[in-house]
Amino acid sequence: MRVDVFTIFPEYLAAPLEASLLGRARGEGLVEVRLHDPRDHTTDRHRSVDDAPFGGGAGMVMRPEPLFAAVEAVSPSRPLLLLGAAGRRFDQAYARDLAGGPGFSLVCGRYEGVDQRVADHLCDGEVSVGDFVLAGGEAAALVVIEAVTRLLAGVMGNVESAVDESFADGLLEYPQYTRPREFRGWAVPEVLLSGDHERIRRWRRGWALRRTVERRPDLLDRPLTPEEERLVAEAGGGAPGSGPGPVAGSEG
Repeated sequence: MRVDVFTIFPEYLAAPLEASLLGRARGEGLVEVRLHDPRDHTTDRHRSVDDAPFGGGAGMVMRPEPLFAAVEAVSPSRPLLLLGAAGRRFDQAYARDLAGGPGFSLVCGRYEGVDQRVADHLCDGEVSVGDFVLAGGEAAALVVIEAVTRLLAGVMGNVESAVDESFADGLLEYPQYTRPREFRGWAVPEVLLSGDHERIRRWRRGWALRRTVERRPDLLDRPLTPEEERLVAEAGGGAPGSGPGPVAGSEG
């Protein structure tokens, strides 16, 4: 997969793209991320990419000429998406859509945004990572790139990791535990130590449903089925994420 990113701060992205899962994926040739600086396509000695908005107002707006020139110089992967608050909300389904293609590109805005002609005539769409304001699109670009990259074949060591996680099937993920079996009086749920794979599957499904209903009911657009209600009841325990509580007779 090829990903092109247009940003006036390529150094903002360079280090994170070399680290952890993204760095390994790039090193193994599973994803290629190219950074392009629109300042390289300016014509004045100050390398200006912004100007005051027509009609007045606070702040500066990114000019269209450097962005158009930067994109046209490299023929980037499509779709070319502008990162901005007015875009389609980025979620796991959107990440899967992008992961299914040969690549995509991102335009990072700065200041008060970009000239509208960039959105209307250069980009194929707009995408937002949430209802909040960032200083620019670089942090959002990292979110999109990582969410998509981890879905590519061969990127994650365990292929089940991308299946058994939050949002993979429209639900939050079930609670996870590891060693030690008991910590400060809190024990790992017995079912996870049973070796009974069907019981474990039902427990995990029940907790995934329970967490989603209580924490993110907006993810469910339907009532629970009778079987799902039984799974939630079987999950038992305290509040979602709290575990089974202290071991009897212990402190804490």
